[in-house]
Amino acid sequence: MSARIYALVPAGGSGSRAGHDEPKQFRLLHGETVLAHALRPLAAEPRIDAVFVVLSPADRHFRSIDWSGFGERLVPLYCGGSSRAATVANGLAAIADTVELEDWVLVHDAARPCLPREDVSRLIDRLEQDPVGGLLAVPVADTLKAGDGEDQVARTVPREGLWQALTPQMFRMGLLLRGLEAAREAGRDPGDEAAAIESLGLSPRLVRGWRGNIKITYGEDFDLAERLLGAR
Repeated sequence: MSARIYALVPAGGSGSRAGHDEPKQFRLLHGETVLAHALRPLAAEPRIDAVFVVLSPADRHFRSIDWSGFGERLVPLYCGGSSRAATVANGLAAIADTVELEDWVLVHDAARPCLPREDVSRLIDRLEQDPVGGLLAVPVADTLKAGDGEDQVARTVPREGLWQALTPQMFRMGLLLRGLEAAREAGRDPGDEAAAIESLGLSPRLVRGWRGNIKITYGEDFDLAERLLGAR
C-alpha cells in the first residue's frame, strides 16, 4: 500500500508582530481570512487526504467561521503549543492514530495566503519518491548583510547557493517526529521542519517555488499580500 499524504497547518500563533489585536491568520484579505487563503490550495489538491489545522486550545475565531465550503477533509485540532515547533509536534501527536509513520505530511504556514496550487502539486510530484523529503524554496536574489548588533554592517554574506525557505515542507510522519523530538531534547527550537530534519544529519531537497508565496509577518505585508492575491 502506497503512503498517503496529509497537510498540517499550525495556526495557533497570536501574530503580534503584525500590529493588530486579532491574530493575523484571521484577518481578512479580499473578503476571506488569511487562513482560508492558505488552506485552499491544500484542500484543492486531490492527493491530500486531510488538512489538519492546529489551533490554540483557547481559540474562538475558527469556530465562528463557516468552513463548509472546504468539505470534510478540513479537520481542526485544538492543541497548539507555545511555539511553532511545539504546535507542529502537538498536531502530529494528535493525528498519530490516523497517520502512519510512512505517510507524508505537508506543513504549511497559516500566514502564507499566496501559495499557488501548482506549487503544491509540483512539490508532491518531486518528493513523493524521495528518501528524505524537502521544501519549497527560492534562490536568494538580494545582497545579504550581517549586522553587528548596533545597526552597522559587519560583513557581506555571499548569496551564491543560498535559498529562502518557504512552505509547504513535506516529510514523512515518522521522520518529522524524530527530528522534532531530537531538537527538543537538545534544547533547540528549529526554525522550520527542514531544520529539524537537518538535525538528524539528513539533507532535504529544495523544490523551487513562487517568490510571491510570502509569509505575513509585519503590518505592511498585508498590503503586499492583497496585491499578490489580486494579481493571481
